[in-house]
Amino acid sequence: MGDHYLEEGRIGFMGFKLDEIVPWGRSHEEYVDMFDLSETDLQGCILGCGDGPAGFNATLTERGGQVISVDPIYAFDAGQIESRIAETYDRVMAQMRNNRDDYLWNPIASVEDLGRIRLSAMNTFLRDFEVGKREGRYLAGELPSLPFRNETFDLALSSHFLFLYSDHLSAEFHLRALREMLRVAREVRVFPLLTLDGKPSPHLGFVAKHLAGRGFGVGTRPVPYEFQRGANEMLVIQPVPPAPP
Repeated sequence: MGDHYLEEGRIGFMGFKLDEIVPWGRSHEEYVDMFDLSETDLQGCILGCGDGPAGFNATLTERGGQVISVDPIYAFDAGQIESRIAETYDRVMAQMRNNRDDYLWNPIASVEDLGRIRLSAMNTFLRDFEVGKREGRYLAGELPSLPFRNETFDLALSSHFLFLYSDHLSAEFHLRALREMLRVAREVRVFPLLTLDGKPSPHLGFVAKHLAGRGFGVGTRPVPYEFQRGANEMLVIQPVPPAPP
């Protein structure tokens, strides 16, 4: 477990050229929009796979929700994670300025506005992390092996990990990861469906065909979120109910 592992807690979008993968987290509000989460969704039991230093768990818990986040970065303590964020923040923001045309700056107004939003989300996470870890809401782990019983969760989410890193992770890895998420949750949602360079993931058709052939309902759905240009759809996977007799 270390910075070589690719998931939501790290960033490498499109024109980015970082020598290493760095911690980077998103807000509760972004999660709601990225996954088109309804009030009913938020009242269920949610699993976040590869959440990294995102603020979603902390904010949803504060509002009475039930959520567990799994990520290899949680093997470290809050001070170590905070130090890693501080070490890399300026370099990430410099890359954002160099590649600003690859993003849509609405409602996020500017690179500086993005920095404030990301730091706020990560600080929300850092304030909550040690308590949340003791409560079992942050677990060190990684796909494609999750430490939960079948159908523990109503909904499993994967943000900026699966499909985004298609050049690093094979189609077979994606399939194993999604099948594991489907084992522990009644529904799976994945966002975005583009690769780091902004192209449709070459693995999407493979996993969709495989899962549909095994009785799952697989489809894409527009979401009210687009920051990386063209990244405005999520994958939704559900069991297909048996036909009535």
